Amino acid sequence: MWEGGAESQEDADDTTLRILRPSVQTHAGEMPVPSSLLSAAEALAADLVELRRDLHRHPELGFQEHRTAGEVTTRLEAAGLEVRTGVAGTGVVADIENGAGPTIALRADMDALPIHEDADHPYRSQNPGVMHACGHDGHTTGLVGAAHLLLRERDEGRLPRGRVRLLFQPCEETVDGEGKSGAMRFIEEGVLDQVDAAVGLHLAASAPAGFFLIGPGPVMARAQEVEVLVGGRGAHAAFPHEGIDAVVLAAQGIVAAQTAVSRRIPPTEAGVVTFGEIHGGTAGNVLADEVRLRGTIRSFREEVHEALVESVEGAFRGLEALGARPRVTLGTAFPTVENDPGIAAEVSESLRETFGADRVQPQPALLTGEDFGFISRTVPSTFFWLGAALPEIRAHHHPRFDFDESVLPMASAALASGAVRLLKALR
Repeated sequence: MWEGGAESQEDADDTTLRILRPSVQTHAGEMPVPSSLLSAAEALAADLVELRRDLHRHPELGFQEHRTAGEVTTRLEAAGLEVRTGVAGTGVVADIENGAGPTIALRADMDALPIHEDADHPYRSQNPGVMHACGHDGHTTGLVGAAHLLLRERDEGRLPRGRVRLLFQPCEETVDGEGKSGAMRFIEEGVLDQVDAAVGLHLAASAPAGFFLIGPGPVMARAQEVEVLVGGRGAHAAFPHEGIDAVVLAAQGIVAAQTAVSRRIPPTEAGVVTFGEIHGGTAGNVLADEVRLRGTIRSFREEVHEALVESVEGAFRGLEALGARPRVTLGTAFPTVENDPGIAAEVSESLRETFGADRVQPQPALLTGEDFGFISRTVPSTFFWLGAALPEIRAHHHPRFDFDESVLPMASAALASGAVRLLKALR
């Protein structure tokens, strides 16, 4: 989940988490009699936990997931699959073939975050400064489990005709030197060619364990980083009239940029402009001659995003009249994650059949970003959440992040059941 920065643990009740939690909290019920897929997934539970903990101990940053890819490849090949490695650098792709029919892609992201883990559990990160703080180790594990379930379905004659393409994607959290994420590189290398539908799953470390959230339409935001350099002229703090105070001017630009949300877009539209970093100055008694800012612009619709970008750029251009030299640089824009109504409906029904209707809840739209948006704008797709909260909720992108491992078989069964349903629906 691309956030552009770490959260604090105090933010365990932040907007994302508060939105996810209430819609499911009052619907807890007993699990139904397990489906065949769920029963088979539960039999894999110990292996899934072992794999997840191994990946958690050895996290790797985007486009550096060599060991992770190796672990995935070893397990897929042991199951009898032909595996393509080195896709988009470190990605892994494998097809489960079952004759002529539609192709359904299941995607899991593999990369970790540049965060030092603050935990004392036995599977804590052994890579200082890097940890799985967003659950990608769980996503990867869940898809490995789904591969085993789908192979079992095929070998026992229950898998509908067609192909399931397993996508183990590198670098969801950030971009490379050319501004491209793992999904962008995957698409460039043709992994979505002839794909009829795609499915992605994300663990929600704040939603009650075992509940799913899924729905049609935009579910995650268009997100774009922005960097601003405000140039001024240094001077002694006692003689501010002899300089151009970059700190004061940058502050004015930040405040002016906030009006983009309140005055440039309709009140009924969702959007946010946030600056989370500010760096400038060398001493308390010297006017800063330069200030650097980093922030994020988020919305759901293209027109709204363009209005926000124009407003931010205009807010800092306006500082030129006061002597500033502003420069605004926009990073890669991650598209809105847009769930195709038909694909979302089919996967929703598969979740109800597998886990029970009370375990499947409407998915709220969130202003978080995900590079699955590149996939959802390329092929009809759905992206959904699986609750995985521990008794002490752990915030995403935080040094103490963790999730309830008991949901790993559910992740595998959910992906597998969604693929089976779509193979039937799209033939």
